[in-house]
Amino acid sequence: MSSSAGTPGDVTRRQLFRRIGLTALAAAPATGLLGACATPGSVPTATSPGGPVSAANPFGVGAAAPLEVVIFKGGLGDGYATEVHEPLYRKAFPKATVEHIATQRIAQTLQPRFAGGDVPDVIANSGADLMDGGALQQEGRLLDLTELWDAPAIDDPRRKVRDMVAPGTVESGLIAQRPYLMNYVFSAYGLWYDSVLFDKHGWSPPESFEEFRAFCEKAEAVGVTPFAYAGRNAAYYAYWMILISAAKIEGNQFLIDLDNLVDGVWRRDSVRQAATAWAQIGTYMDEAFEGLSHTEVQTQQNQGKVALYPSGSWLENEQKSQTPKDFRYALAPTPSVTAADQMPFEAIRAVAGEAYLVPAKAKNPEGGLEYLRIMLSREGARGFTEKSGSLTVVTGAADGLRLSPGNASLSAAQNAAGENLVTFSSFENWYRELETELRRQTNALMFGRVSADEFCDAMQKAADKTMADSAVTKQNRTV
Repeated sequence: MSSSAGTPGDVTRRQLFRRIGLTALAAAPATGLLGACATPGSVPTATSPGGPVSAANPFGVGAAAPLEVVIFKGGLGDGYATEVHEPLYRKAFPKATVEHIATQRIAQTLQPRFAGGDVPDVIANSGADLMDGGALQQEGRLLDLTELWDAPAIDDPRRKVRDMVAPGTVESGLIAQRPYLMNYVFSAYGLWYDSVLFDKHGWSPPESFEEFRAFCEKAEAVGVTPFAYAGRNAAYYAYWMILISAAKIEGNQFLIDLDNLVDGVWRRDSVRQAATAWAQIGTYMDEAFEGLSHTEVQTQQNQGKVALYPSGSWLENEQKSQTPKDFRYALAPTPSVTAADQMPFEAIRAVAGEAYLVPAKAKNPEGGLEYLRIMLSREGARGFTEKSGSLTVVTGAADGLRLSPGNASLSAAQNAAGENLVTFSSFENWYRELETELRRQTNALMFGRVSADEFCDAMQKAADKTMADSAVTKQNRTV
């Protein structure tokens, strides 16, 4: 982000805590991802030959120790790793080999390896098939990253790495009060559209659901699907919108209560109103969208067939090879549901996300920590933005870069939102069965098989089941 637009680091620590709902977790995370495959004691210890500790090598990385990096190749691609971070690591340790693995199926690829004790050194844990971070931590499989955050920064060794990132970044990766995740990308979520298409038809993004329904009629009249998402593998894109709307109605305390499995939270009026509003928009979607993947729906938007698409700010980069030259991505907030919403229309969801981790039993954990330190340098972060099209949490790293249409729109949206930012939710990582049920119920709601009341009842039943399951360790977070 350019200096004129402001960076995440331009806000105070108090502001960012208020904006992105950073948490202190009071209990250990959920179990279950690997429990059926292995016990923590079955995994061998790290085997890397360490090197001498120095100011330039604070973790004592072995000069010739191999490094293995597994990257989720989704909207961010993996060019930032192969063309920026891995070359920087090789420059620092020219005798070391770096093995790169890219996949869209993180859990499917790595779960057998965790069970067998053959784990990589760095993992970008993201996508629809991400691993359960809570379960990994509970089973002792994640390395505590405190040493990373307290290490000297590459750009200024007089300062710690934690001092080089946006306030709250470290706290956003806490599990059981310790930093096990390094959240790297500063992302925003909302409704994405082609500003060229909207200008052509004289459309403006709707600011209320009354305007949204009127917009749907206008779009349909010219043969454009007003709103669509991919039911086959990206139902969470739609439930993000429902939860954002509920948070706008009630305030961010709703998301905290949702994570904490507060009794009756899914039956609150805020959820019911949000679900009702979005279900009405769902009536304008053809049933065929439930069977499509996210790339198929995104291609339809590039072709001018879909007007508004729910996603995060990685979308523009994910579609860059297919985006027509006259297509300009722009971001709109979710419309207001009621006149009494606690947050204004301009409020958007903006958080530090995209978690990177180092397995506790990695063969080269020192190298894993150093790789993350390189990512958190200005050179590493700037290169990431240039290759991925997404902003990072590293303060000032993107200053002076020319912004794409989507990032320029994101910058404008963040400025318009000010401190009115919807925070994140954590239940997706803590309670995977609950999240899976939410995907099912979201599709059922949006494609007309259940009412808003039935959606709320089904989700409350699923939350109650999670709370009652003694095998699931409960988590808690506070503002």
